[in-house]
Amino acid sequence: MDQAPGGPHGTQGPQGAPSLPTCYRHPDRETGIRCTRCERPICPECMISASVGFQCPECVRDGSGTGHAPTANQPRTLTGGSLVKDPRLITKILIAVNLFVFVAIQIDSRLVNDLVLLGAWPPAPYPVTEGVADGQWYRLVTSMFAHQEVWHIAFNMLSLWWLGGPLEAAFGRSRYLALYLLSGLAGGALTYVLVDPTSASLGASGAVYGLFGATAVLVKRLNYDMRPVIALLAINMIFTFTMPGIAWQAHVGGLIAGLAIAYAMVHAPRERRPPVQWGTCAAVLLVVVGTVLVRSLTLL
Repeated sequence: MDQAPGGPHGTQGPQGAPSLPTCYRHPDRETGIRCTRCERPICPECMISASVGFQCPECVRDGSGTGHAPTANQPRTLTGGSLVKDPRLITKILIAVNLFVFVAIQIDSRLVNDLVLLGAWPPAPYPVTEGVADGQWYRLVTSMFAHQEVWHIAFNMLSLWWLGGPLEAAFGRSRYLALYLLSGLAGGALTYVLVDPTSASLGASGAVYGLFGATAVLVKRLNYDMRPVIALLAINMIFTFTMPGIAWQAHVGGLIAGLAIAYAMVHAPRERRPPVQWGTCAAVLLVVVGTVLVRSLTLL
């Protein structure tokens, strides 16, 4: 629910209740976090993890109170990524790729046959000549960007925009892209294992549900109210298991991967942050590859 922004030191809300202060760099965003150096309120996009608490970009950039040159302490995101001018660049690129593939499919519907996630074709007892089991592993990736129905791509792209922007700002570009792609691959792998191999599936839902899981982890880490996230996720899971024609396996696989990766991203110890974060991503990828290999052997 939207709330009226307060002043820099907080204002009195309805019935005299105090509201949270607003970020000094983004006055429309309320926050309960302050920079440990200058004590100005900062929102999640401006929070830079420090040895103690969080700092704002200006204090980190200026090296305030450190005695070091400004370059000695480069600004970082909550998870250790680099701060950038456009924190939604990767999200915009992902949306553009999805829209490009959607338009291409509308122009030539035969294209979808080469992009969907297909386990094995033709069905037994005929020898497999198409599908992931026949070595077309690229389908695990292309199916993440392919949509046929307007409602399907509209839902996924709106979710990607709403969830992806804040996550990209908090995680940084490389970590956010890894989260998105690995969640999508995990959703495709679980679909490949549990669904009839002759059935085709497509869409970015696995990756989007990975963003749902990551959002829940981030909100919990920042001690924000979890109820809106839980309610939104519950509504989406109800649709997942009640609407016909939806591959719930992709949703569940993406959600699990997103939770695991995001937990490692935001809870990794500062001194061992990159090894923990990228090690977790590598572990998820190995699980995906191993799962696909085992499933392929059973279909050949």
